[in-house]
Amino acid sequence: MNQPPSSPLNDVAEVAAFRPVPRTGVIYVTVEAQKRGFSLDAPGWCNLGQGQPDTGVLPGAPDRVTNIQVQPGDLDYAPVPGVWELREAVAGLYNQLFRRGMKSQYSAENVGIAGGGRVAVMRACAAIAPIHLGHFLPDYTAYEELLDVFRRFLPIPILLDPKHGYAFTREELEEEILGRGLSAILASNPCNPTGKVVEGEALASWVETARDLNCALLLDEFYSHYVWTGNQSIVSATQYVEDVEEDPIVVFDGLTKNWRYPGFRVSWIVGPKRVIELAASAGSFLDGGGVAPMQRAAIDLVQEEPTLAEARAVHVEFKKKRDFLVEGLKDIGVRFDLEPQGTFYAWGDLSGLPPSLRSSDDFFKAALDHQVICVPGHFFDVNPGKRRTGRPSRFLQHMRFSFGPAMPVLEEAVDRLRAMVPQAG
Repeated sequence: MNQPPSSPLNDVAEVAAFRPVPRTGVIYVTVEAQKRGFSLDAPGWCNLGQGQPDTGVLPGAPDRVTNIQVQPGDLDYAPVPGVWELREAVAGLYNQLFRRGMKSQYSAENVGIAGGGRVAVMRACAAIAPIHLGHFLPDYTAYEELLDVFRRFLPIPILLDPKHGYAFTREELEEEILGRGLSAILASNPCNPTGKVVEGEALASWVETARDLNCALLLDEFYSHYVWTGNQSIVSATQYVEDVEEDPIVVFDGLTKNWRYPGFRVSWIVGPKRVIELAASAGSFLDGGGVAPMQRAAIDLVQEEPTLAEARAVHVEFKKKRDFLVEGLKDIGVRFDLEPQGTFYAWGDLSGLPPSLRSSDDFFKAALDHQVICVPGHFFDVNPGKRRTGRPSRFLQHMRFSFGPAMPVLEEAVDRLRAMVPQAG
């Protein structure tokens, strides 16, 4: 079962003509914690379930934006594709970071602005033709409803093997595209929840395969500044695009994770102009466009110098938190198919814990008793429309732990989990 029997959906009365919409993993665990007194300002809680990074001051990072000017024109609706100046700034950033010296460059018309990460991906999915669209297991929980709601394309799951560290080779990618007749693939890179990063030659081979087989790669790069391996602290498939108009590569990013402004709800789509035009058309009926003052505030943030300064600060501080949490979890018996190469999540295997804590639902409930929140792994077994029935999730013994919170929260959480494990039997 991908959804636990205790889902809060069971407590919601059905209304004629409406269907229940499952809560994503983070929303589910938050609601369950709230039943026990959790709130954002409640003392004593350690939220290792959160999907946002620490938004406070980091050494070496640019000053935090705490005041936003509203121009008279901002009182009107913003353009659905986004404020032009921000579109230009985002295009310039990708050219500066990933496309120096290349003939083909991104322009403002290659960028669409949206009101948050889910909205950006939703716009793209709304514009997809009736095709087979591949998605990986495990992956971001919100993809589940996203891949089901439009009913325009058929989602095809692609299994990643924990025994191989969730790696996926070029040859395997080619086999999936040709064997299953895929015209597009949606994936997060770095991957939420596993922390797997496709970078360097591997990422270049993915882009080349997509180009050769004319299969669109829709890559969620919202954690692309949280990379703990390799030679680059920022990864993007745009580095390997030959022609920005012809290569079927579409990437999503925004201020939420990489710039640590989740409350701004500013995201973008980067890809061929025709894709951006279609996504904007979808946005005109889906969401109507983002918030103008927030978009204008983002212009200064996405310049090259502050972006690199923020990325360096994130890498130093979050790497410390990554190492601390991973080692702390190992000490209590949590195993890792893959230690996080990216993101701010640790994807733990609970199978080595005492029997009463090996199920992620049982571990989750026990952790709540110690005021620690984490997300059971089955939520990431993306199953659009609940078409895969009659078998348990492969990730019932996995748990996602976030090292997005500040270090003192992580320290307290590890102490509580260490105290919790010996009590199990």
